[in-house]
Amino acid sequence: MAVKFSFQVPKLEPTSGSALMNQGIAMRGKNGAAVILLHGLTGTPNEMRFLANRLNGAGFSVLCPRLANHDRPLQILKNTPWQDFYETGRQAFFKAREYSDTIFVSGLSMGALLALLLADEFPQAIAGVSCLSPTLFYDGWNCPWYRCFLPVAYWTQLHRFIYFEENPPYGIKNKAIQQKAHEYFSRMHTGHAADIDRYGYPLFPVSLLRQLEILVRRLKTRLPHIAAPVQIIQAKEDDMTSVKNAEFIYDRIASRQKEIVLLEDSYHIITADQERGKVVDRMKDFFTRIGH
Repeated sequence: MAVKFSFQVPKLEPTSGSALMNQGIAMRGKNGAAVILLHGLTGTPNEMRFLANRLNGAGFSVLCPRLANHDRPLQILKNTPWQDFYETGRQAFFKAREYSDTIFVSGLSMGALLALLLADEFPQAIAGVSCLSPTLFYDGWNCPWYRCFLPVAYWTQLHRFIYFEENPPYGIKNKAIQQKAHEYFSRMHTGHAADIDRYGYPLFPVSLLRQLEILVRRLKTRLPHIAAPVQIIQAKEDDMTSVKNAEFIYDRIASRQKEIVLLEDSYHIITADQERGKVVDRMKDFFTRIGH
């Protein structure tokens, strides 16, 4: 993630009346299995829409909720504790049980961590987990050197006032999609607030990074207790989080069935990048194998 400090925050809130306002994705399937998809921090269900459509086309019921307060102004979102994001996943799990007795869960970036926590809390009910670009620590090739100073902000009031700005490549290697993202985020930086509820926030509050750190600490203590089958898919060139994130999870989970899939031509947002078709194909294969 290419970032820089920003103390002046334009008025950023979702557009009222948007078709996606406060909604996620919900589609009934025909194969008797359900998949919960959890988007990333400051992102939207749109990040997962390609996967949702392809999985549903393969017969899966799909639920992709909008994480807590990701339809609210940034000033509200930035004060949201990680437990609220996790509760969104829990409620999606309870809803998925109305669809099917075979439930898989997957998530992108922070969503992958929430997916693992669901498998920990509901070990008898979650059939398997697919982690997409899991983010335990920011160590990708495009992360700023001064990230090591973040703890200073965490333990002072600075974390309430500092924001990171999204800059190229926006987690996307595909040049055409990257250009569209650049045009969108450029408009956002000027205070043009349309479509945030569809495409996400251009500013990343450091206060949310603090919540992510707390979530990661919690997950680390639970990894040895997670026995569900786990698939981890990550790009070798992930600009935000290196492959060490995938290896960290793989080495510590108790799962007997586990695998790492490395992508050759993508960055962090693998659900929308050049190999998104390969991502969903590997997910379908994994769910089919462990679902029988």
